[in-house]
Amino acid sequence: MPSSGRALLLSSLLLLSSSTSAFYLPGVAPTSYDEGQSVPLYVNHLTPGIARQDDQLHAVLSYDYYNPIFHFCQPKDGPADVRESLGSIIFGDRIRTSPFELHMAKNETCKAVCGEVEFGPRDARFTNNRIAQGYNINWLVDGLPAAMLNLDPITEAEFYNPGFLMGYVDENGQSYLNNHFDIIIDYHEVGLATQDKYRVVGVLVQPDSRGESSIDADNQVDCGEEGGPMMLSEENPTKVVWTYSVYWRESDTAWATRWDKYLHVFDPKIHWFSLINSTVFVVFLVGMVSMILIRALRKDIARYNRLDQINLDDLNGTSVVEDGIQEDSGWKLVHGDVFRCPKSPLLLSVLLGNGAQLFVMTGVTVAFALFGLLSPANRGFLGTTVVILYTLLGFIGGYVSSRAYKSFGGEAWKRNIVMTPLLIPGLVFSWFFLLNLFVWAKGSSGAVPFTTMLAVIAIWFVISLPLSFAGSWIGFKSPAFEAPTKTNQIPRQIPPAVGTLRPIPSLLLTGILPFGAIFVELYFIMNSLWTSKIYYMFGFLFLCYGLMVITTAATTILLVYFMLCAEDYRWSWRAFGGAGMTGFYVFVNALIFWATRVSFGGLTGAVLYVGYSALIGFLVFILTGTIGFFASWMFVRKIYSSIKVD
Repeated sequence: MPSSGRALLLSSLLLLSSSTSAFYLPGVAPTSYDEGQSVPLYVNHLTPGIARQDDQLHAVLSYDYYNPIFHFCQPKDGPADVRESLGSIIFGDRIRTSPFELHMAKNETCKAVCGEVEFGPRDARFTNNRIAQGYNINWLVDGLPAAMLNLDPITEAEFYNPGFLMGYVDENGQSYLNNHFDIIIDYHEVGLATQDKYRVVGVLVQPDSRGESSIDADNQVDCGEEGGPMMLSEENPTKVVWTYSVYWRESDTAWATRWDKYLHVFDPKIHWFSLINSTVFVVFLVGMVSMILIRALRKDIARYNRLDQINLDDLNGTSVVEDGIQEDSGWKLVHGDVFRCPKSPLLLSVLLGNGAQLFVMTGVTVAFALFGLLSPANRGFLGTTVVILYTLLGFIGGYVSSRAYKSFGGEAWKRNIVMTPLLIPGLVFSWFFLLNLFVWAKGSSGAVPFTTMLAVIAIWFVISLPLSFAGSWIGFKSPAFEAPTKTNQIPRQIPPAVGTLRPIPSLLLTGILPFGAIFVELYFIMNSLWTSKIYYMFGFLFLCYGLMVITTAATTILLVYFMLCAEDYRWSWRAFGGAGMTGFYVFVNALIFWATRVSFGGLTGAVLYVGYSALIGFLVFILTGTIGFFASWMFVRKIYSSIKVD
């Protein structure tokens, strides 16, 4: 691609990433309502958030909305499940019908959701603890999440924050329950056919705590607007009345852009500063690495090739140095060992196959999200896309693993075919299943149903395994990559490593630089993941992902070059492990986030947080390790194919 084309592409990506009203494909057709027509309100799970009193995250478990301990009102015929996507279920959504009655463009004030309910001391204690932990209630109206109106303290821009508080805590530490909800719905009028229709373009909820709400014998509702807040007693039973009001207001917001007010970027200057800083850092790093390697390699290759042109028999056995030309030194000394089969070639090839599968899946997913194909309007579509893509890309994993294993000279091809689609996915699924048992034991709605797990296993065995076997078969039928130099029968002795070339320092130094390219964006991802918020800044993420790939390749190549110059030819596992240390830093970053922003009071929350963070770090380890290995492999093949050896 010419430089002008690259510049145009980069400019386009930057414009896409900076747009807060990003283009997206809605994923669902708009629903139009007649005036007075019923508009369903669905309820979702209760999710933890950042507690306002100390700005800390105190929990990771979500709870079903209709958990009896919360005493929320249910429909007369009982709540019905709403159809959800695979990704939505895996990420904990539990959407159900509700008893709330909404009618298009018809205001209604002070209605009771149901009759009076009673909180016992145990239920009150549990609910007060959830209020203190900053739990949010989540509703859906026409696919839009019910939100609270927030104000950005830096830009002073108003935006919708999905979810609304279950209650609040005063300055004395006393919890109060929000038992009244003012539902404010923005709607847009459109002319269709012979009559006007209306579409929902925004949903706000203003929760309030009203301890004087009541229902008399004639079913007349008093919302207790003049009374004090609702406090749940932890010693005696407490009567609670759930009430709500509905207000409709016309808006000029178009249906196609109704999500814009939900997708708010806190302090976008941080993203831009991080992106520009990472870009400048990567440019200097790649430029420095390229300059050092090109100058050094050109000099080395020219010296080695001139040496091969000298007839050493004409020197009469004397040791002569002519024009700086001397016997082999540096990385050429290990030309007979550099392509020697690494230890545990089967395991390495399996990791490389799964890493290639992750690499393609991540790139395609981020690209889809960048161009708006993964709309937040279609709940769980991002998770579904990740699962389906990884399943369909089993062919790539099998092909890369078998081709690499054959190039290593491996002979246990049957074991390679079986282990590639089973080892890493099996470990990940087993770890996820173990963590899911903790979630299930605590009665959380975030526990993935057993039937869903069976469905994922069925998809894996029916689709991914055959594709992986097919890729492995083609890979073994393809010729192995021939090494440009022959391998000696007797391995060369390796001098002891010194300084930063020792295993542990070299691994730690190699992984820290790629992590620096994604550090800031990783913070926002972690914050969105653990507080159940919408993450949509895929423009920044796309560029950060590209910078991470480039940085990983550059730093690993530099590590391998220094190893070869030190006559250490065992570069394969060191390249994979050094680049993969980025995953270790991701895990350490999660622990730092835990120490600074998280305050769990129980063992289950800590186990889940550390467990899921370790799982994410492990996947990043495989991904970046694969990038570093193949970058180093191409580098080593390139430099040794440029010299003449006997």
